Amino acid sequence: YYNWNPEVAEAFNAGKIGVELVPQGSFAEGIRAAGVGVAAFYTPTAAGTELSKGKDEREFNGRKYILQEAIKADVALISAARADALGNLVYHKTARNFNPLMAMAADLVIAEVGEIVPAGTFDPECIATPHIFVDVLVRRG
Repeated sequence: YYNWNPEVAEAFNAGKIGVELVPQGSFAEGIRAAGVGVAAFYTPTAAGTELSKGKDEREFNGRKYILQEAIKADVALISAARADALGNLVYHKTARNFNPLMAMAADLVIAEVGEIVPAGTFDPECIATPHIFVDVLVRRG
């Protein structure tokens, strides 16, 4: 939340940066959409609220929806438990939730990993992020 970061709040209040507040579910779906090549999607979340100002609003089956654009990143810094030498990534627990999506939605992906093992070590079913999405591997520690 930007108000908890004094430098960001100061820059926003001075008009140096813009801030767009996005509900968490829409934020996650925006990242996923960018990763799979969807430019935008309609969501009922925040329709009719201050957050919908300036967004395209439509009604489907009697319910209001707003258009949310995909959220693409220039750079993603992600963290995984292990990588093989090619850059295939394996995660533990909740790290598997958004790291793979962010890797798909960014132009440059830097993955910090706890261990790098030889290519072919992982069961393909365990790979959550294929190496084609990873540009740089950095070993933790």
